[in-house]
Amino acid sequence: MPDPSRLYEAILNGDHKTSVAVTREAIDAKIDAMELVSRHMVPAMDEVGRRFECEDYFVPELLLSARAMKAALELLRPLLAAEGAKSAGRVVIGTVQGDLHDIGKNIVAAMLEGGGFEVFDLGANVAPQMFVDTIRERHPQLVCLSALLTVTMGSMRTTIEALKQAGVRDSVKVLVGGAPVTPEFARQIGADGFGESATAAVTLARQMVQA
Repeated sequence: MPDPSRLYEAILNGDHKTSVAVTREAIDAKIDAMELVSRHMVPAMDEVGRRFECEDYFVPELLLSARAMKAALELLRPLLAAEGAKSAGRVVIGTVQGDLHDIGKNIVAAMLEGGGFEVFDLGANVAPQMFVDTIRERHPQLVCLSALLTVTMGSMRTTIEALKQAGVRDSVKVLVGGAPVTPEFARQIGADGFGESATAAVTLARQMVQA
C-alpha cells in the first residue's frame, strides 16, 4: 500500500520525481484524488508559503516545490474532473501590458494552484482586452494583475477601466500585486485587494471567494 504522506514531503522538498512516482502509486491503488489534493498537496504548499514568508525558503525552493506540485496535479486532473471535484475558485492572472516580468506572477499562480484554485495564466504583457475576453470565456471569481515596473503600474488602472467599460468589472474581484504596488495605489485604481506576497495573495483569494 503506497504512503500518500510521501507526497507532502516530496512537494515540500521540491522533489519532482518522487512527487510523480508517489502520485502514480496512489492512482494505481485507487486512492481518492481529492484526498491527495486536500490532505497532502494543499497543506504542503501552505507550508512552503509559510517558510517563504519566514525566509526559510527563497525563490528557487518555492519554484521547485511548485514544479513538484504541478507535476502531481497534472496526473490527478482527469480524475478530479471525473469525480466532479469542486475547485477553491477560478482565477485569471497575468502581468499587465508593457511589463514582461513574470517570475513573481508565476509564483503567485503556482501558489494559487497549489491552494486548490483553477488558474488561467495569461502570461506577461497582457492587453486589457485579453483580460476582458478571458473573463467572458472562463467566468472567474478573481482576476490577479501583476506589475514589476513603476512605469507599468498605470496599465493596472487601464485594465480595471477596461473591465468596467466592458461591463464585467462587477462580476469579479480584482487583486493587484508586484514590487512597486502599494495598498494605497490599489485603492486609488479601484482594486478589491492587494497582496504583498504570494502567500498573502492566496490567503486573500480564499477570503474573497468565501465572502
